[in-house]
Parts: sequence; C-alpha cells; structure tokens
Amino acid sequence: MAELLRVESVRAGYGDAIVLEEVSFALDAGSSLALLGRNGMGKTTLLTTLMGATRLRHGRIFFDGQDITREPSHRRARLGLGWVPQQRDVFASLTVEENLTVVARPGDWTLERIYATFPRLRERRANMGTQLSGGERQMLAIGRTLMLNPRVLLLDEPLEGLAPLIVQELLHIIRQMVAEGRMAVILVEQHARQILPITRHALVLERGRIVYAGDSAELLRDGEKLDGWLGAGSSAREPLA
Repeated sequence: MAELLRVESVRAGYGDAIVLEEVSFALDAGSSLALLGRNGMGKTTLLTTLMGATRLRHGRIFFDGQDITREPSHRRARLGLGWVPQQRDVFASLTVEENLTVVARPGDWTLERIYATFPRLRERRANMGTQLSGGERQMLAIGRTLMLNPRVLLLDEPLEGLAPLIVQELLHIIRQMVAEGRMAVILVEQHARQILPITRHALVLERGRIVYAGDSAELLRDGEKLDGWLGAGSSAREPLA
C-alpha cells in the first residue's frame, strides 16, 4: 500500500509547554495504528497536532505527499483527515439526521450506510442531540465524521466511559472498518488489549516520545513490556471475541 501520512521529527505542545518530542512515524493508506500510552503521555496531543491544533515547534507533517505542516485545521479536514475527539461533541440543537447531513461530502459513506452501520442512529434520527445517551452521542460523533468521507480516521478514546454492551458494539464496528481497508485508522484507547487485536501497527508514547513502533500482534504477545509501559490496567478488559 502507498504511504498516506508521514510525521517527521515533530516537537509540539501548547503555548510554551512541549508535550511531543521528536515523534516520527508513517501510515499507509488503508492501514491501522493503535496509539497507546498512559494518561498524559501525549496521545491526544499527537492527534490534535495532526489536525493543526497545537503549537508545532519543529518537524513536518505530510499527507499524500503534500507538506501540510502549516495548513490550517479546516484545510486538513478537506484533504481527508477526520477527527473524532474525546468530548463527543454533537450539534445539540440539530436532530441526529441533521447532524449527519450538515457535514456530508460525496463518497462511500452515505446516510444510508451510516444508518446500516449504526442502527441506533436510524431509530433516533429525529431525536435532538441533547436527547441521546453517551453511547449514542459517540456513535453520532463517529458517524458525522465518517460522513466527511475521510481518508484517515482519528479516534480519540471512543470507548471511554461507555457501557460494556456499547463498547462491544463499537469495537465490532471499528474492527469492520479496519478490515475493509478503505481508509486508514488511528485509534487511541487506554485498554490496549482491546485494540491491539484489531490494528496492524502500534505506537507507544512515554513522556511524549515513542518507545515502541511496530507490529500490534508482536506487542500483544509481550505482556511484560505492555504492562511495563501501560500498567496492569492495560489488560483490565478482555479483547473482542
């Protein structure tokens, strides 16, 4: 597969604070990456840096061969970076269907495909954003980003704080998207053993630096290293069967 995203020696943070130090990696089109690390190690900062929402002190970011280091966030989104942040923000004053269609761009992800993927959203398509549960808001946030038809989907802890049944439902959907290989996926999640089985590659961040870059399956097999970097809680949940 052709390389789609490349990050070269990125040093970035917020204001005067530096969070990421010399971060470099590449992602092929249609591939998948588990982005792991304890809280505060720079995972969310890396995603926001990809979207152009941090202060970049050094390094470059390339998307499909184009240098986007100085491109604003909206331009990156138009090029094909789709971000689902932790906050699960939806347009509270719009219905589910309006949330989805207001951002729609041409591509494989249509309204009908979103409803087929997330049947709960079809059932609640006339509900306002304020009338949804946490799990439904997360589904809507993901669905709305998919309606942009991104080439890279950035998911920041999409399973955090959700009921086990919803977690399993979302894991199944993410697994399907990864398996299809139509877009690349970068997935941040605290519980490594849930996402390593469904991703091809993994990065582990520690204090803003990459301490592991390699195969997800290999990292999953090395429980000692995994728990050393992420803590015993990394194995707290069982992977999707």
